[in-house]
Amino acid sequence: MKNLCKENLNEISALLKVLSFDQYTQQSKLLSGSSIGQHVRHILEFYTCLLKGANQGKVNYDLRERDFNIENVTTKAISCIDQILAGLDRLENIGDFILEGNFTKDINRRSNIKTSLERELAYCLEHSIHHQALIKIALIDQNSEQMINESFGVAPATIRHKEAIFTSERVH
Repeated sequence: MKNLCKENLNEISALLKVLSFDQYTQQSKLLSGSSIGQHVRHILEFYTCLLKGANQGKVNYDLRERDFNIENVTTKAISCIDQILAGLDRLENIGDFILEGNFTKDINRRSNIKTSLERELAYCLEHSIHHQALIKIALIDQNSEQMINESFGVAPATIRHKEAIFTSERVH
């Protein structure tokens, strides 16, 4: 799972290297005023929380630090990705640990759920792909979708499903 996460993060990094400041920070009406940078920051925060929490035996995505430099400066985001990639390389399978979070609107409710490193890496990957789909919408809104490939922001299961349909249609 670590390698899949790393591939995904490298895909994001490659996009950041070709985006202009305006493309990265432009607020999209289609995304309720959020920018590509805000979605990138959000993706990276989850990985950062996982890396920090895994070594402590507990991860809590609600406690994100929200470094606004990451959402406004692509080089900061790329540097953060590089740090996450290095952290993933150092991360050992630690067995079970706790996912802590508040999944309600009630300010005082906190849940503890037994989880594993592999499960949380899968969650971070799926979360990233979801936000990449939103980034794709922002790029389309900017008439810049040529900067990414067709599979950017598409879940692997969806890609496999579309390929199966295409193959089935060619056979019949």
